[in-house]
Amino acid sequence: MELEMGHENTITREETDQEKWVHDASVDHRGNLPLRVSTGVWKATPFILTIEFSERVSFFAIATNLITYLTRVIHQDLETAVKNVNYWAGTTTLMPLIGGFAADAYTGRFNMVLCSSLVYLMGLSLLTMSQFIPSLTPCKNNSKVCVEPRKAHEVVFFLALYCISLGTGGYKPCLQSFGADQFDDDHSEERKKKMSFFNWWNFSMCFALLLGVTVVVYLQDYVGWGLASLSLTILMALTIVAFYFGKPFYRFRSSEGNTLTPILQVVVAAIRKRNLPVPSNPSLFYEVPKSQGRLLSHTNRLRCLDKAAIIEDKNEEQRDIKAWRLTTLTRVEETKLILNMIPIWLTSMTNGICIAQSTTLFVKQADAMKLNITHSFKIPPASLAAAGAVGTLISVPIYDRIIVPFFRKLRRNERGISILQRIGIGLAFSVLVMVVAALVEKQRLGKVMSGNNEKMSVFWLVPQYLLLGFGDSFSLVGLQEYFYDQVPDSMRSFGIALFLSVIGVASFLSSFLIIIVDHVTGKNGKAWIGKDVNMSRLDKFYWFLAVLGALNMCAFVLLARRYTYKPVQRRVMEADNKGVEDEATRV
Repeated sequence: MELEMGHENTITREETDQEKWVHDASVDHRGNLPLRVSTGVWKATPFILTIEFSERVSFFAIATNLITYLTRVIHQDLETAVKNVNYWAGTTTLMPLIGGFAADAYTGRFNMVLCSSLVYLMGLSLLTMSQFIPSLTPCKNNSKVCVEPRKAHEVVFFLALYCISLGTGGYKPCLQSFGADQFDDDHSEERKKKMSFFNWWNFSMCFALLLGVTVVVYLQDYVGWGLASLSLTILMALTIVAFYFGKPFYRFRSSEGNTLTPILQVVVAAIRKRNLPVPSNPSLFYEVPKSQGRLLSHTNRLRCLDKAAIIEDKNEEQRDIKAWRLTTLTRVEETKLILNMIPIWLTSMTNGICIAQSTTLFVKQADAMKLNITHSFKIPPASLAAAGAVGTLISVPIYDRIIVPFFRKLRRNERGISILQRIGIGLAFSVLVMVVAALVEKQRLGKVMSGNNEKMSVFWLVPQYLLLGFGDSFSLVGLQEYFYDQVPDSMRSFGIALFLSVIGVASFLSSFLIIIVDHVTGKNGKAWIGKDVNMSRLDKFYWFLAVLGALNMCAFVLLARRYTYKPVQRRVMEADNKGVEDEATRV
């Protein structure tokens, strides 16, 4: 009896220890095991959300109104301005691939966020200087519109923009993954909170979008670009300080070295053993326990890669075998994860192309419509993006508080709606956005061609922006969660960078499509995208994107139905201290 009681007391102490400390390979700011009650979760995220809010205000204010600056101040034509906006947006969202890889492999996420945010601040400072230093201002006089803007201003202006791109490259993929790292995947309650974290992350981003495209854009258009840039610079500087002082509340993950080399090792090992038969029993594959991180279960996809984990003779496990000859089953499954993401990444591209129009052609549409609310007050064209933010602000709480709990009860699983189902709904919204945009533009052009001098109200564009916001709450949030959750644990910053690269490559594709469409339609008569919106046929371009999006969505559905989620073997610790149990689960 005493022996049994002693055993029960030992189990109780172990359970209490598991609940008190975080055992997910994280450390606190002193390098010790994190105390659960004083680190991570919602105690740490306010500091992270604050600096994210600041950066998003700056980014959205610049991105949504950049085409206005290029056409009004630097006097570029519509086609050139659209391509320059897409090139900058594409570069800004592709740079995170480098920053995310460097953070995962060498620097760690916190250090990368801190350093890259200072580079971002330098870009905002240059942007401010280009408006206030006399020799760098757009015009030789103080007029708001330049006949011939200075070349020095253009050089410094674009240097500032691409400095911001460089800062975003390290900042954006690491901050979001660093925020998600504050939640323990092996703790049931914290795991559920992490699912909500991605929703509320985007909810806060929409507040930033709302502020950026209303207050800041109004300052840019009607008060002065210099004052707007100065405000953004000060806000960014203050939030960098706040982010640093939140250090005692954070949970940190150590970098694990080059994360791409193990993937290459799997491919090389599989090629070397290409003539070996694949065992039917997964227990025959080579595996070693991890001191940090989680093991993955075997899946039947891409079975040719399984050969990399085949033990060729009984003594192979005891000998010092080079990694290019034998890899663990978990490494094999991690390689499969990356390869299986490629089709999803490609079929998410049309959603990014749709988003690219919201910061370029949608803004120029708005500029050609009636902007007056009263005789003395005009809406800045870029401020229509606020309707998209409102759409997301409405839909995210509904999804998180109503839709997900309903489907959790209906399907009896903790997620409710799968990640790919959520992304698919977002892709359907992007098709609908293009259809509505085409109908509205057809109506607007009809008035212009009929010689009617009365412009359509800019509020006709509100439905397409609202639908875009609804779609973003499904597609963008879903893609963020997908690329963070489904990559190997050691590559989560790189995973967020993959999500951002969807938008980046889509921006370049949008420019490429514009070049192709202009070349083809220019030969046959009126070009779909001309020198200005009234000389263009944007409605036909939007119909083209809608058809492209619908075909892509069909391909996505076929891929999603055959997709196998990450097969994690994890130790799940319940919050009610009932103990710890081994569980192989597909997240």
